[in-house]
Amino acid sequence: MDRAPATPPKAVGIVWLLLGLNTLGSAGAKTIVQLPRSLIQLVTMGSLVVAFALALALNVRLRVRPSAFVFLLTLLLVPSVISSVHLESGFGALFRCTRLALFIGTLWLVSRWWDGSVTFVRHHIRMYFGVLVSVAAGLAISPGAAMPDLYGGRLVGALWPLTPPQIGQYTAVITGLTVLLLLGRQVDRTSAAVVIVPSLVLLALTHTRTATVGLLAGLALAIGSLMLTSAAARRFFTWAVLCATVAAVGFASALQAWFLRGQSKENFSSLTGRAKVWDALLAAPRTTGERFFGVGLGDKSFGGLPIDNSWLAVYNEQGLVGVALVAAVLLVLGGVALLRPPSLSRACAIFLISYVAISSYTEAGLGDASPYLLHLALAASLLVAPAAAPPPAPPPPRPGVPRWARDREVS
Repeated sequence: MDRAPATPPKAVGIVWLLLGLNTLGSAGAKTIVQLPRSLIQLVTMGSLVVAFALALALNVRLRVRPSAFVFLLTLLLVPSVISSVHLESGFGALFRCTRLALFIGTLWLVSRWWDGSVTFVRHHIRMYFGVLVSVAAGLAISPGAAMPDLYGGRLVGALWPLTPPQIGQYTAVITGLTVLLLLGRQVDRTSAAVVIVPSLVLLALTHTRTATVGLLAGLALAIGSLMLTSAAARRFFTWAVLCATVAAVGFASALQAWFLRGQSKENFSSLTGRAKVWDALLAAPRTTGERFFGVGLGDKSFGGLPIDNSWLAVYNEQGLVGVALVAAVLLVLGGVALLRPPSLSRACAIFLISYVAISSYTEAGLGDASPYLLHLALAASLLVAPAAAPPPAPPPPRPGVPRWARDREVS
């Protein structure tokens, strides 16, 4: 294992890009050019295989950093395999177990270069900004396909099948990270505006409430962690509170209309019908084995309807053991973040952990290879303690100088 990680080669960024491509998924809106789902799955799964092979080529000696996060994910494979071998969810469950194993294996291989710096944050932003460029291109080419009536006029991926919650997630994450890099003076204002402004426009077009709340709450916690040590963070927080107050007073009705998305209060209180699926899942009879280990990795649905809750999806597919391991992942990352001294890396990690924790209530993905696990992997890389500098080498012996004098010079 490496005690002092080497400088990450540029190819590590390609590995991270391929991991992100794998988590885009194959189901979503209808695209301008109809892409066979088998072709999309081939691209996404193939990207994971290439990412693992490239990471292995970069880390032939299998040097890894100790990581409680990746270790807990490795343990999550146990209930996944135990429940999937019964094939209650079909042969697709074993396929998803293989995918999860490759995903975790790739994280182990790239953990060698986790050093607590913002290097992987830049990879993360570039990766998802590229995805958003494709979304914006689809909107420009065919506005009708990009904002179809099927999704209530919300923005979807017209070139690659992406749903509004996916796009909202990507916009919120890179917006929050870019704001933090700007406060930490790791990026100039022009470059930050190129990312933040179009991302916020796309977020507004998706009408994604979870991503919006996650962005605001995550930034509030992250910036709050910097306020004692950063004057820029204090100024930004003050201006953000003033702007939010003015917006709440002057545009209350418009904000409420955007937030409700034309839904009735009954539909909104049931979280767009999610609560009915949750109640049915919890009321379904289960054997002891299914209760503890789940029914196997599936498509995060129950009765043909999406579960849209990470905790219930993990309970359904990996049982109580899986829920305990996922909870341990968030608790470990959150605990380490609280123990670290204030820094930009810590603030970025707090933002990511907070965002994922909030999104887990209405989005699934914490128990399988997904963007949410990739966000947490980025947080884990930011929380790695920097390696201690090696001690200085003693000076070469000089003729005629006694040994006690050389030792005194070193001390």
